[in-house]
Formats: sequence, C-alpha cells, structure tokens
Amino acid sequence: MGKLYDNKRKPVRTGKKIAVGRTADVPAGRGATVKLKDGAEVALFNVGGKFYAIENFCPHKGYPLADSRLSGGIVECDLHGWRFDVRNGECYTKKNCSLENYEVLIEDEMIKILI
Repeated sequence: MGKLYDNKRKPVRTGKKIAVGRTADVPAGRGATVKLKDGAEVALFNVGGKFYAIENFCPHKGYPLADSRLSGGIVECDLHGWRFDVRNGECYTKKNCSLENYEVLIEDEMIKILI
C-alpha cells in the first residue's frame, strides 16, 4: 500500500473550544473542511444530525477526507478508497493508520470543536 504520509496540517491539541460554524452549514450526510487560524485543518462530518471531527488527511496520499464520500459513519477517501470511521478515526483499510478525532460540541446551534 506504499509509503504513508505525515499530516503537516494536523491541529496541535490546546484544550480550547473553537467555534467553526452553525449546524445548518453542514447538511446531514456531508463533510466540511474546517481551516484553523494556524493553517491546521479538521474534517467535520454530519452523520444523521450528530457531528464528528477527525484529521482532514488520508495517511495514504494526503487527500482531504472532508471532500470524500460519507456513508453512515464511514468516510471513504476518494483518491484510493481508504476507509475511516468518522466517530473515532479508526482506519479500516490498514493497521496503525487511525486518525486523531476531536470532540464536537453543539451550543445554541453553533458547532464547536475541542482542539
């Protein structure tokens, strides 16, 4: 399956809550790229009205996962088909390739991610 890539846009954990948008901005069954001030990125997904966030990066070739197909709680990288559980970042394609996941909070219809 080739060389794995390092995510240079992976958020540094700070313990801070960051408001990223309104719940209406991300329809059910869709993903969205969240770009942070420092250039880091998170993939935000709406799975049946529940929101999840993981690294926006497939370790296989670095493709942004927020742009990929979401089926239930599984996102499949559009580039080569690697599959990840958006609820916990688990990789179903290869061992030891799981992604960081980030807690998502909804407060007054605002989406906030704990980085």
